[in-house]
Amino acid sequence: MSTTDPISRVSVISTGSVVIRPEHVGPTRKNTYVWLFTSTRWTAPRPINVYVIEHRDGLVLFDTGQDRASVTDPGYFPGGLNGLIYSRLAKFEIGPTETLEAGLSGLGYRVDDVGLAVISHLHQDHIGGLPVLGGAEIIISDQEWNSLGEPLPEARGLLRSHIDLFGLRWNRVTPEPLADPDLAPFTEGRDLFGDGSLVLLPTPGHTPGSLSLLVRRPGRVPLLLVGDLTYDARLLAAGKLPGAGDKRQMRVTVGKVNALRESLPGLAVLAAHDPRAAGLLAEALAEPAERR
Repeated sequence: MSTTDPISRVSVISTGSVVIRPEHVGPTRKNTYVWLFTSTRWTAPRPINVYVIEHRDGLVLFDTGQDRASVTDPGYFPGGLNGLIYSRLAKFEIGPTETLEAGLSGLGYRVDDVGLAVISHLHQDHIGGLPVLGGAEIIISDQEWNSLGEPLPEARGLLRSHIDLFGLRWNRVTPEPLADPDLAPFTEGRDLFGDGSLVLLPTPGHTPGSLSLLVRRPGRVPLLLVGDLTYDARLLAAGKLPGAGDKRQMRVTVGKVNALRESLPGLAVLAAHDPRAAGLLAEALAEPAERR
């Protein structure tokens, strides 16, 4: 990595809030559909985080949040059994000032400033900003994109009508060998700008093609943006898994993320719906790496 910091700012905004089932956060031994249809409890409201990174080569988003249309348009979600599943999985609150555009404006940016948006995975609370990102390059793993073409996408949480939009510039990436020993045990990924500051890492489990983004800055605490690999960084650090996803894949990926801490001391894991994520980011930005 260069000793010159190509990143001038890392921020987080939330596009509203969501409540989910406690079993979704985990850990639980129950099958996903068992807890989905039997759980009677909801969590406290949790954020729908979008991470904003100002890199010298352009403004980068990690995920794009939830579309406010999902709470204002009665036809946003499918009907029938799939609609029932969505209604039992999560409930959203998104005010008119909690859109992606409003969040970026609060940081002093415009939507048109976004040069690149990384999508951790294609579930609807991560792709909500796509309709306004026609000027950006949209990064998605090739494996995740291909899952759109598999049977029953809506039943798997993929709303193609809100994803495959006219005019978007998708860049479907595949992992490449990584020669950086500091990234062990990860041996494949994608260096977004070739300077080591932003590196995509494959982190399957929540979905087969899920991506995380490693943010590294000289003298700063490293950050790992993990989407929905966890809903609580403390659970991930303890090796505990959430209640939705492929448990075998998640166990392997969580083990690799925790092993990465040995190469990158002080690593801050920032999830999409962890209520502590904004505070963890603030702590990481305030404390030099050598003090952790």
